[in-house]
Amino acid sequence: MKTMTQTTRALALATLVACAGMAWSAQAEAFCGFYVGGADTKLFNNATMTVMMRDGKRTVLSMQNNYQGPPSDFAMVVPVPVVLQKENVQTLDQAIFDKVDQMAAPRLVEYWEMDPCAPMPKYEVRAFGGAAPGMVLEDAVDEKAAVKIEAQFKVGEYDIVILSANDSGALDKWLKQNKYNIPEGAEPVLRPYVEAGTKFFVAKVDAKKIKFKDNKAVLSPLRFYYDSDTFSLPVRLGLLNANGPQDLIVHILARGQRYEMANFPNATIPTNIGVGEDAKGKFGEFYAALFDRTLKKNKGAVITEYAWDASTCDPCPGPNLTGQDFLTLGADVIDGKPQYGFVLTRLHARYTKEELKEDLVFKAAGPIVGGREWYGPNKELEQASKPGGVNNFQGRYIIRHPWTGEIKCENPVRGRWGGPPGNFDARPAPAAARDLADAPRGAMTLENVVRQDIPEIDLKQAGGGASKPAEDDKKEAPEPAKPGAESKEAPAGGEGGASPEDDEGCAVASHHRSGGNLWAAQGLLGLLVMVRRKKNRRAA
Repeated sequence: MKTMTQTTRALALATLVACAGMAWSAQAEAFCGFYVGGADTKLFNNATMTVMMRDGKRTVLSMQNNYQGPPSDFAMVVPVPVVLQKENVQTLDQAIFDKVDQMAAPRLVEYWEMDPCAPMPKYEVRAFGGAAPGMVLEDAVDEKAAVKIEAQFKVGEYDIVILSANDSGALDKWLKQNKYNIPEGAEPVLRPYVEAGTKFFVAKVDAKKIKFKDNKAVLSPLRFYYDSDTFSLPVRLGLLNANGPQDLIVHILARGQRYEMANFPNATIPTNIGVGEDAKGKFGEFYAALFDRTLKKNKGAVITEYAWDASTCDPCPGPNLTGQDFLTLGADVIDGKPQYGFVLTRLHARYTKEELKEDLVFKAAGPIVGGREWYGPNKELEQASKPGGVNNFQGRYIIRHPWTGEIKCENPVRGRWGGPPGNFDARPAPAAARDLADAPRGAMTLENVVRQDIPEIDLKQAGGGASKPAEDDKKEAPEPAKPGAESKEAPAGGEGGASPEDDEGCAVASHHRSGGNLWAAQGLLGLLVMVRRKKNRRAA
């Protein structure tokens, strides 16, 4: 009989992915599980992306893995909480992972100040609308062996076997008997998973069905779904072959809900930081330095980099997720409700074998806001994160070009930011910080790049006499209009034209400085909040 501790542990291993792992360089991305093969050559993973959808007790896990090793048959081994059947597993197109990563990645924006004497642009609100064939697997030699094949099926280039075991040594032996070369020291790491009743998903890859280049190949992304009480991510198994720090980025989609860690410290990335133009060509390097500095200040923390309605973004480094995207990532097997209202959370961890002592467990968390071009009552651009009525948080970094031309009018209006001179409504698309595990580290001096202090991480900009956060923005932020007079000042806000947030963490403004589409999206969100409030007041 399982003890309560074992049962709890089983629930804690409820997610399918053991995202940590097979490092092939000092800057490696975590892998979901580990590779095994028939040759003595080590097999590595050099890129992984994970997207999880959670609703009630159901988890839908999508993962994309790249492989590095000899062009011969090999397999992935991943712990799963239940026996999966063929209907639980499918392959996906790789494009969906790029879309999610692009949307949630930290972003660098560049703004130019409008001529302070130019008239305020006016915008109209626009609508927006049996055994698998070819399976080469041997039964365990000992009829009493504690390994059982629970299911077998074929999906894409994968021949899949679901195993259960009541002895980690037997599982280790079974893999070797079936000519899988497993990492040294695997048995002690497998033991707690076996004791917890975890199943093992073994996906054998037919090397003839994938394309290799320089002994590297991109595997078809896999999607699984299953039910479990605890929402977790077993990461320790993948550390078997780690030879340096592991980067793990997890994207979570949940209707109306943000997630954070239940058993590790949480922190949010510093945001709305002014930076110099030297960050423009090295944004990934800058962000990696900022992330590492944030971890230094928050030992052992998992960093939230994004929490926003997945159907919108502002500014957007790529297209929003659509109803079809949500169906692809799991909405087709959750609650059958209309495909909107999903919050996209991006969590980023970096750890070593010595630092990671337990698996990751997620918990629901309240909404947060931050990283927007919104000004507070004191005309200061919002800094850091804070609780809000809706999830509106992103990692955003800003290059600003103040107006340098003549100012000839009597009442100039400062602090209107948009596109370059001559094309004010055409802001360049934000740059996204991606492939961060491979970003150069150690050469970037943050103090020389930032244009303000960052008290969250005890960072002061270089040059002495460092200004307070957003001091430049404070001076350029518009003055409030006088009662009864026509305002000549810019409305508070930036992309989205947002005014200072109301008690619901959302607001509607009258202008947008980069065009109508983003304004319309933000405005519609604000209107929905207002309608909800009216309904609540009537009900009261």
